[in-house]
Amino acid sequence: MKKLTIYLIILLTANAFGQELNLPVFTQYLADNDFVVSPTYAGIGDNLKIRANGLTQWVGIKNAPDNQSIYADFRISNRSGLGVSAYNDKNGNTRQKGIKFSFAHHLTLDYKTKQFLSFGISYNINSFRIDVENFNTTYEIPILDPSINGDRAISNNNFDAGILYRYGGFFLSLNANNLIEKDTDPFTGLEPSRLLNYQLYSGIVIGSKTNKSVEFEPSVFFQLFNSDRRSSTDVNFKFRKLQRNGDYYWIGGSYRFLNDQFFDPLNIGPMAGIQKGKIYFAYSYQLTVNELAGYNSGTHMITIGLDFLQGISNCACTKGSSRSYYR
Repeated sequence: MKKLTIYLIILLTANAFGQELNLPVFTQYLADNDFVVSPTYAGIGDNLKIRANGLTQWVGIKNAPDNQSIYADFRISNRSGLGVSAYNDKNGNTRQKGIKFSFAHHLTLDYKTKQFLSFGISYNINSFRIDVENFNTTYEIPILDPSINGDRAISNNNFDAGILYRYGGFFLSLNANNLIEKDTDPFTGLEPSRLLNYQLYSGIVIGSKTNKSVEFEPSVFFQLFNSDRRSSTDVNFKFRKLQRNGDYYWIGGSYRFLNDQFFDPLNIGPMAGIQKGKIYFAYSYQLTVNELAGYNSGTHMITIGLDFLQGISNCACTKGSSRSYYR
């Protein structure tokens, strides 16, 4: 038990200082919401798309990370799109909130072969706070440091940029997040100033040769932090069944690992979703595969969405890789 306590303290502390490097990305983007990963997806599709996510990590462990977020994107012309997202993230005694505004422009490279190129940029406003009022004495720390007082909060602005290439059912997105270095946190001296991280998201939508209403979608999501060169990869697979009226459902799975520990996954689990009319719902479960596995019931994520204000574009560059976009 003592070993587990030490492990939890180290893990939660690392998450607290690394939290501002990037918002936690689990499987939100797989709930038919690629805009989570990149601003380049803003405006792709025929609807104003809204997705609200609730994510609870390590259920059963006190003060485990918890996150709520909402994403919305829509097209403003035949070739451009706008998007906005907001989030609230809780991790122990740390709090982070923010909002992001995105713009994307889409180009047609070759109409016959369905080759498209998209560019996107986001402006981010983030606030980070430590709840010092919740600090309590323990047996090991009977007296709190008197210098820890007042409002321990800081805000910063930053930018993300990305590029997206699509060729038929294939897609490749490259993104750079937090392009501007941030001043060192004055109340800890440990908050990183290099927040830059890179993301690659790629996959292919494969239609069944015998059944046009069936699609398979393998994909990978890679993330690299510039500060300490940490990196991780998600390997995903989805099966999608389309209905004649435009509704559809899908099931899939995801496998996340550190890139130097392929056979020692961080999370693994199933997911599923359904689109019925203008309503969207998805659920994802991620089993924690490490020393915490025996002390929590995993990570749960729910996505609820709305698609409305349909407006078909004259440009094929705003169509997605899946036939589910053609609603």
